[in-house]
Amino acid sequence: MQPKGRRHPFFQGALDAAPFVIVLAPFGFLFGLVASEAGLNILQVLSFSILVLAGAAQLTAIQLLTEEAPTVIVIVSALAVNLRMGMYSAALAPHMGDAPLLRRAMAAYLLFDQPYALSSVAFEKHPDTPVVDKFQYFFGAGAPIAFLWYLTSLSGAVLGDKIPSNIGIDFALPITFLAVVAPMLKSSAHVASALTASIAALIFNFMPFGTGLLVAAFLALIVGATVEVWAEKRAART
Repeated sequence: MQPKGRRHPFFQGALDAAPFVIVLAPFGFLFGLVASEAGLNILQVLSFSILVLAGAAQLTAIQLLTEEAPTVIVIVSALAVNLRMGMYSAALAPHMGDAPLLRRAMAAYLLFDQPYALSSVAFEKHPDTPVVDKFQYFFGAGAPIAFLWYLTSLSGAVLGDKIPSNIGIDFALPITFLAVVAPMLKSSAHVASALTASIAALIFNFMPFGTGLLVAAFLALIVGATVEVWAEKRAART
């Protein structure tokens, strides 16, 4: 039972996720269009979206495939883009790790940027919320976005070349990541890691098949971990 006047956690999560729906719709269209132009049929595009459910990794893989990159590069690059999901899982485990296996499996499927960002903020504000309510909030934040991703990527594949190539819908990807990442830059280590990744990605942009992003990610992890160690040592001395 929810307290009188309090919104159900699922609907609160869906409401909090609404701004992301606006941004992700063109992003989904873009993926469907690019995948269609790369030679995937409608069923393959939809299956890709349902099975992977990770827009950045999907676009990375499709782009590399169109460039005829080696299969190992495609797989490693897509996995590297999604390495953050492991950190997301570790961060949410204290809040939802005691739930039944089936619920945890469902949460693992819906674990991507937007529900993680919203849930981590909500759980920090209300740490004593029952686990069942936390799951309902998480599902509310993730399920509508997942459904939208299926629908818009399918629509992009169906419409194909009917979508003008000059409407600039590729703006959705950087805006989405900025909206997700910016609120999580809470420490010097986070900021240092983000700056390192941004600068290194530009410096190593010349590398083939987007492998410069792998180098940038590796350097960002090193810098972030180093700054975190320095910060802990400074805190210990004070």
